[in-house]
Amino acid sequence: MRRCAWAVAVLLGLLGSVPGESRAQDAARDQSVSLGRNFPNPFNPETFIPFQLKAELFIGGQRPVVSLKIYNVLAQLVAVPIVQGSGERLDNAALAWNGNGEYTAYWDGKIQGTDKEAASGVYVYQLVVQWLQNGKAQSKATSNKMTVMK
Repeated sequence: MRRCAWAVAVLLGLLGSVPGESRAQDAARDQSVSLGRNFPNPFNPETFIPFQLKAELFIGGQRPVVSLKIYNVLAQLVAVPIVQGSGERLDNAALAWNGNGEYTAYWDGKIQGTDKEAASGVYVYQLVVQWLQNGKAQSKATSNKMTVMK
């Protein structure tokens, strides 16, 4: 029972970073990082997750450090997607400016380190971006949920 309560608390913490009505003003002020909805959803085992990084994060040749991770409802790490096109894992990856700031992550629907497909259910994906601004370290985390159905 304690483990279930802990998992629910962690999941709510992850979902707490999703902009909602109460956070609309905060989201409007900081548009340097945005995370889109995964597609196609929910009937394909493979999915794409779009995200956008504004040019201001790359000033002076900087490379923001990006992590995108997928968790199950027990807050257990399921997978780390790759950047579509480069194949680089989004686990503390220093991304280079691609000309428009729009990136797409790809997840093959499999549990990390195995050939087993993830079970049907609800998953949370969280994007964390770290960068330097005026010599100070900045960070932004945002999350969304996805449904996988077979």
